[in-house]
Amino acid sequence: MANSYGENLKLTIFGASHAPQIGMTLEGIPAGKVVDPVLLQTFLNRRAPGQNQWSTTRKESDVPHFLFGLTNGITNGETIKAIIYNENVQKSDYDDLKYIPRPGHADYTAWMKYGLDFDMSGGGPFSGRMTAPMCIAGGLCKQWLEEMSIHISAEVLQIGSTHKATGSTLEEMHSEIEKARMDGDSVGGRIACTISGVPAGLGGSLFGGVESHLSSILFSIPAVKCVGFGASDAFPYMKGSEANDAYFLENKVVKTLTNHCGGILGGITNGMPIVLDVTFKPTPSISKAQPSVNLMTMEEVTIEIKGRHDPCIVPRAVPVVEAAAAIAIYDLILGGI
Repeated sequence: MANSYGENLKLTIFGASHAPQIGMTLEGIPAGKVVDPVLLQTFLNRRAPGQNQWSTTRKESDVPHFLFGLTNGITNGETIKAIIYNENVQKSDYDDLKYIPRPGHADYTAWMKYGLDFDMSGGGPFSGRMTAPMCIAGGLCKQWLEEMSIHISAEVLQIGSTHKATGSTLEEMHSEIEKARMDGDSVGGRIACTISGVPAGLGGSLFGGVESHLSSILFSIPAVKCVGFGASDAFPYMKGSEANDAYFLENKVVKTLTNHCGGILGGITNGMPIVLDVTFKPTPSISKAQPSVNLMTMEEVTIEIKGRHDPCIVPRAVPVVEAAAAIAIYDLILGGI
């Protein structure tokens, strides 16, 4: 199972949604990097479940326990290993679905690859729960990038039919989620992310491009179905004269008048902020009746999914997008410009 990422650092994520613990190892981090545990926990709390009515009711403290790699809160050059204990598991919610794939989930595809005995309760290793250890690694990388004046921030851009670009407020977006929840349904959305302070010259052509490097980890976030850069899906409606970013000098530093390219040209950063957006499909776990198939009896059945699920994962995914971006950029920085 492909659960590792990175060229200059190596992030490996292990565990499953209903396993006793989930965690990560992070290799290739130089010694002497300071870790602020309060800042890291604050970051993890942004992703943690059970905090509001549009989140799952599953309660998890998401406190990371570092087993090795840190000495007195400073990296010692060895592999960093951290785990999070799963404290609120309800595996019985999935007893009736042992051989019945849930529409929109990875159940069917996982069973086709790994066999029907593969444990998919709670989504198994494909669950959004696995983004918690990703946020440990991303939270660390984010701190170390801040030391280099590289800042990463993300925000909700769209929830269902409500869109920030058309003037929708956060309250209206939350209302969209609540409507879906009350109807036993779910809703998707989009997150915008900006990475500022990245110097020009990072990345490379073809397979070494920054877009490729970022996209590969962003697509590892469960439910992500589209990643765009710069003007993104507006490009088909633009002419070259509109899409091109003209250059100018500011205090003898080359900059662009616009940033339609999203800070990347030819796979290489141009010194302008990297701008990207990430689209999430609606949460597949809904309480509405849906048709499926019992893979043991090969009979068509109707299922109603029980358990605790987010009617929209987008608000909790904001720090996950930041974490993924931080890991990708720090990996490139470790490789040199």
